[in-house]
Amino acid sequence: MKSMFPRLAGWTLLILSVLVAICLAVALNFDWNRAKPWISQRVSEATGRPFAIQGDLVLQWDSPETETGWRRWVPWPRLKAQDITLGNAEWGKTGPHLAEIKQLTFSLNPLPLLNRTIRIPTLELDGPVLSLERTADGKNNWTLASGNTAPSVWKLDLQRLVLSHGTVKLVDATAKVDLKVDIDSLPKESAEGYGIGWKLNGTFRQTPVRGTGQAGAVLSLQQDSKPYPLQAGVQIGATRIDVAGTLTKPDALAALDLRLKLSGASMAHLYPITGITLPNTPPFSTEGHLVGKLDKAGGRWLYEDFKGSVGASDIAGTLEYISRQPRPLLRGQVQSNQLRLQDLAPLIGADSNASKARRGAPAVQPADKVLPVEKFDTASWGSIDADVKFSGRKILHAKDLPIESLVADLHLENSVLSLTPLSFGVAGGTLAATARLDGRQNPIRANLQLSARKLKIKELFPSLDTMRASLGEVGGDAALSASGNSIAALLGTSNGEVKALVSKGTMSKFLLEAMGLNIGNVVATQLFGDRQVQLNCLASDFKVTQGAMQTRSFVLDTDESVIDVTGIINLSNEQLALEIQPRNKALRVLSLRSPLYVKGTLKNPDVGVDKGAVALKLGAAVALGAVAPAAALLPLLNVGTQEFAGCAPLEAAASKKPQAPAVRAPKLRQQ
Repeated sequence: MKSMFPRLAGWTLLILSVLVAICLAVALNFDWNRAKPWISQRVSEATGRPFAIQGDLVLQWDSPETETGWRRWVPWPRLKAQDITLGNAEWGKTGPHLAEIKQLTFSLNPLPLLNRTIRIPTLELDGPVLSLERTADGKNNWTLASGNTAPSVWKLDLQRLVLSHGTVKLVDATAKVDLKVDIDSLPKESAEGYGIGWKLNGTFRQTPVRGTGQAGAVLSLQQDSKPYPLQAGVQIGATRIDVAGTLTKPDALAALDLRLKLSGASMAHLYPITGITLPNTPPFSTEGHLVGKLDKAGGRWLYEDFKGSVGASDIAGTLEYISRQPRPLLRGQVQSNQLRLQDLAPLIGADSNASKARRGAPAVQPADKVLPVEKFDTASWGSIDADVKFSGRKILHAKDLPIESLVADLHLENSVLSLTPLSFGVAGGTLAATARLDGRQNPIRANLQLSARKLKIKELFPSLDTMRASLGEVGGDAALSASGNSIAALLGTSNGEVKALVSKGTMSKFLLEAMGLNIGNVVATQLFGDRQVQLNCLASDFKVTQGAMQTRSFVLDTDESVIDVTGIINLSNEQLALEIQPRNKALRVLSLRSPLYVKGTLKNPDVGVDKGAVALKLGAAVALGAVAPAAALLPLLNVGTQEFAGCAPLEAAASKKPQAPAVRAPKLRQQ
């Protein structure tokens, strides 16, 4: 009996070997084209779409070179199918087929099938044509489903993809994309590992798109250690994007390492492409190192050590994008060593209509208005949070603007934009502001706190020769609240207070005498030279109501004269209505002392004298001169006045902290 067991085991092994040999012989000699109807039926049922293999179906057996031990003796089936079609969705408009493949070749590792895993080491697609489509309501044609809604117990493990001579079409009504990508194999693989090239044409948001690029011939989907080379150059309207680098584990975007160049008419145009809210700018160009990684929490992307230009200004810095809930975060630092002031104008819509046209914005600024009327685009504020520090180390500006530097901390959270602080170096001093704009409201609700410290008088007016020798420093504060969707609308509805104060200093005697129309002293000053007059104080206090700045007090006091300013600066309609009343403290000869007025608009101010008062004085002088020549001087004499309450009350009022009322939404009107 014992001798029978080894003999029986030997016969069993022999029979199994024969059966395996017979199966292999049948598999090798079987005409697999007979199985095409069965395969097509099964795939159609699994996908819910018509599937057909119209060409030859061939099965071969390969010896796995990557396996070790006994697994090397398990052959892998290699299937090759030609002229494959997969039907489109019933509602599809891109054609009858979702996919057409000239030839599909793949090998299959049979051992993972025992664990219900379909492991395909390499999938080769020759001549694929994919027509992808998505409607405005989010329905797409690439989601395949059968009537069975239960999740599959099988897992697909695709490790490598090889493409050659293909076309991908994408019509996406949701993203407003209509693109076609033609793929072709390169004659020879480059040193960087590029094996295929591609060309792109189409439209994005009705803007023409074109581009070219290269990529690796073999797309390794499951290998973390082997980066996939990428190179692309894409033009979207006026925006240009160039990248070159590597991608690791492309199926999950595990790690991206690229050299990224961006250029365009305005940084704001990048929002539809990147989903990142950036401000309106002049034409820009940047280049830097982009690294990133996706994970379960979202991903982090770092655009580091970038350099470039915005308009005629240079920029550099590092920005980090963090994908998180409920909103992603953009943070970092940007600096400019040579910042042209004109390049900041598009941020608030204050650039010219020609500049607006270059960045694709409508020319909405009226020719007779100074305050920008272009509306803020608050719709994108809620898509991202931001924490960005910006510094302009040297400001390039016109000769009559004394701005020297700029520092701004920008914070955007849940559609609320804050600048804390926004600080300018001005005329040897500082002009600091904190601003808060609530984009959750329509119109925007805004609050502004402004403080000026140690602004030097002689540097505030660099183009006036009469001010160059003046001494003294200006300080002031403002508090305003407003509602509106543009700078013009905000200032036109503002409420609050504006105060300024200069205590001690000197001013040009010529300028003071000219303001008082003291002709004799003006002539004398021009003949014998100008000199500085002691400035006791200069104090101003405005109450702002619905954009109208009404003077509560505005007085300039020196040892020789007092100048009072009264009236309104109306920011709502940009009208000026100011009266300047000079009063001399001492005798003046040949004085036509008369109130000056400032009228007109902010765009075209009109400065003049009270012609009636001047004419009356001249007429009286002529009449008296006819009687007695010496009497003609009497109307032109100004004996002066000593009546003035002093600087202390003015300084006390101007030193009080200004207040702004709570913001109230105004009635909607055209802005």
